[in-house]
Amino acid sequence: MTIDWEILFGKIFPIFLFLRNPIPTNNEFTAWTIGIILAFILLMNRKFSILRRNYMTRKVVILGTLDTKGQEFKFIKDVIESAGVKTIVINAGVKGTPYFKPDIPNTEVAKVGGVNLEKLIEKDDRGEAIDVMMKGAAKIVADLFERDEVAGIISLGGTAGTTIGTYSMQALPVGVPKIMVSTVASGDTRPYVGVKDITMMYSVVDISGINSLSRQILANAAFAIAGMAKGTPPQAGDDKPLIGATMFGVTTPCVTKAREYLEKCGYEVLVFHATGTGGKAMESLIEAGFIKGVLDVTTTEWCDELVGGVLSAGPNRLEAAAKAGIPQVVSTGALDMVNFGPMDTVPEKFRNRNLYKHNPTITLMRTSVEENKELGKIISSKLNMAKGPTALFLPLKGVSLIDVEGKPFYGPEEDTALFEELRKGIDKNKVELIEMDTDINDESFALAMAKKLVEMLEK
Repeated sequence: MTIDWEILFGKIFPIFLFLRNPIPTNNEFTAWTIGIILAFILLMNRKFSILRRNYMTRKVVILGTLDTKGQEFKFIKDVIESAGVKTIVINAGVKGTPYFKPDIPNTEVAKVGGVNLEKLIEKDDRGEAIDVMMKGAAKIVADLFERDEVAGIISLGGTAGTTIGTYSMQALPVGVPKIMVSTVASGDTRPYVGVKDITMMYSVVDISGINSLSRQILANAAFAIAGMAKGTPPQAGDDKPLIGATMFGVTTPCVTKAREYLEKCGYEVLVFHATGTGGKAMESLIEAGFIKGVLDVTTTEWCDELVGGVLSAGPNRLEAAAKAGIPQVVSTGALDMVNFGPMDTVPEKFRNRNLYKHNPTITLMRTSVEENKELGKIISSKLNMAKGPTALFLPLKGVSLIDVEGKPFYGPEEDTALFEELRKGIDKNKVELIEMDTDINDESFALAMAKKLVEMLEK
């Protein structure tokens, strides 16, 4: 039988003392005082109670295929537990015998995923098996989290193992420690990471046995998740209202000045790099209710979505704030550019366009007049969905650091096409239009946007 010390000392013991002698004598005063102090500490100091309970009950989830990677999972389990952290092992393997006994077997994972394990084995479809096991594992992990049993999660594997592991990690909120040791961590990790704070660690060698190199790498990962699980973030004092802002290198001066002003006004600003995943991350946090206002300076991800660049945030970008009804101040930052990889990766059909080598790994392409017209239509339609205060700021002298006179993407004709379409497209009953005869990085433009957002928030 497990004793709940909080109930025993915080509730039962003081009640017992009171019933035994409601008015303590001098001889009983010490016992009475101890009971009252214990009751006060354990009932009123919830932070202490929560931290104590978390340390005693939460565990690191170890998720993976114990038939093919069992030796490696056993190794990290032993390392984590040697660091004083308990574990919950979930077996997502299908066919083989697990290397060691898990806490949650593959039969349970398959069942939660919607298919009997024997039928899954009989069908012998690897793709379907991965799909079933990753969905089952994600539901189990989410349920463990709801029961306050998850201190963190770690997994390891190749493409299949990484798919299963990170799918479950994405089911957990931001802030819960997540480590994925993967053979594909040095490539394109966007499908695995999504918009969650998943730490991807490259395994260097294939995950196949314990050797002198893999021992060090896996131990590092195990110690890392153990440290994360045991750690408590330092308190920052009173929480401030969160503002989401979007930034690119070519809009940094604007966002920096606006951020500084908002922080002086008592707001905490989360700046998202507008690289596709950045925009998605901001939208997901808006949907989750974390963000109270938006300074969407840099809407460039729509260029990549429209034209086919590499930094798209998808077709739902600019919808979350509108649907949530929170104040949003929006501009046209970096709508002069589409992003590609190194110069030799730019599609053949764009080779004769205005291309700019931003750095060795990023090539920018100037958006055309027609593309800007279409961007204006798209953005106005998104802003017209707004249920809350919305303002659109237009910087008439340039939308980025390189869209000003003398710079490689200076394009008055392209910008005019964008602005005209926005003027025509927005619903002025829902969207306030503010035009300024400056470029986007002018200090006055940045401050005007920030002040407008504060005005909306404080109404």
